[in-house]
Amino acid sequence: MSQQKDTLGEWLDYVLAGHPENVIELGLGRMKTMLARLQIAFDCPVITVAGTNGKGSTCAMLESIYRAAGYKTAMHTSPHMLRFNERACIDGKEVEDGLLVEAFKEVERVRDGLPLTYFEFTALAILRVFQKACPDVVILEIGLGGRLDAINALESTASIVTTVGIDHEAYLGNTRDAIGWEKAHIYRKGHPAVCADPNPPRKLVQYAQALGADLILRGKDFEIEALPQGLMRFQMQGQVWTLPVPALAGANQIDNAAGVLAIITSLFSKLPVSEAQIAEGLRSVRVTARFEKVQTDPDVILDVGHNPHAANVLAQNVRALKTRGKVIAVFGMLADKDMLDVVKIMSPVINEWFITGLPGPRGASAEELRRVMLEAGVTEANIHVCDGVADAFERAKREAAITDKILIFGSFVTVTAALPLV
Repeated sequence: MSQQKDTLGEWLDYVLAGHPENVIELGLGRMKTMLARLQIAFDCPVITVAGTNGKGSTCAMLESIYRAAGYKTAMHTSPHMLRFNERACIDGKEVEDGLLVEAFKEVERVRDGLPLTYFEFTALAILRVFQKACPDVVILEIGLGGRLDAINALESTASIVTTVGIDHEAYLGNTRDAIGWEKAHIYRKGHPAVCADPNPPRKLVQYAQALGADLILRGKDFEIEALPQGLMRFQMQGQVWTLPVPALAGANQIDNAAGVLAIITSLFSKLPVSEAQIAEGLRSVRVTARFEKVQTDPDVILDVGHNPHAANVLAQNVRALKTRGKVIAVFGMLADKDMLDVVKIMSPVINEWFITGLPGPRGASAEELRRVMLEAGVTEANIHVCDGVADAFERAKREAAITDKILIFGSFVTVTAALPLV
């Protein structure tokens, strides 16, 4: 049967038919079985990245710095925006369809009827491609939580928890302590275990210490501060660097850089880099839709923030714009996210809302979203219900003056639908 599927699209359709992408089945047993069958292991350092927010930016900075230092990088992130290949990058380039198709065939051959989730099947194929590429460093984003996420079945050399906020409560718990404990399970005994959150949950710290991980905490073991003229100062283990701020918009990127630099410092013996190479990597890093300005006159900004922690950061970044005009939102969310808190956090910085329902079983309808917004105290006259993201964006553009800002946010789904339009 596998011989009949010759394109990446056919394989993705096959995997989705076997297990829908939106169905989550946590656990490491299936993944560990498949890693053993495929004999997937790496001779180079493997870095795992977990956290409520900041994972994509952290992965991108790590990859950019190590590439600037001349290392061959392999990076897996999710979800993708427009193409599945975005999930798998080798040396900064998306892996070609042919290599992924061959890897899908290998996974299918050894699966022997074992049911796999969409994420497990695709992650195994990507890891197989990475293994064959013989990279110098592998950077892997943890999808959901940490303890039971498929990527956590792989042994890592160093791990980082970027931030800990409230998200995915049905799977991870509804307190920072509970969520921090889940994320701390990406740490490994005797290996660097960075927490970049300046307020690390108590249970994260306790778990890491009981495990015997080499816990590295912001404020205790490393620190970062913003300096004038686009610079920042990082300190750890007697090392002091003055570096350019990352080429990513948003004040939170300095916080993300702190964790990145802590990981890089902790892996010096395995992956030495110079201060000049770090600076080059920070200057050249790119990542889609992290407070990214994609048009001017009026400015159009994309942000994939979709939970209260991300909304707080986004609101801070919007305030820092000091726009002369209005801020106009194009907005859609998934129903299983904390819509009410996100709207409450963002409503003080947004003047008008063009809202839309999102497709799929998890998508909130426009009417659901409208009710939540009214409950959050948004004036009904400032809410415009639209028929899809394209309609919302078109109406927002008609409304906007040159001095206004259009902010498209609320979900990866919302931003992905907007990307071809900007």
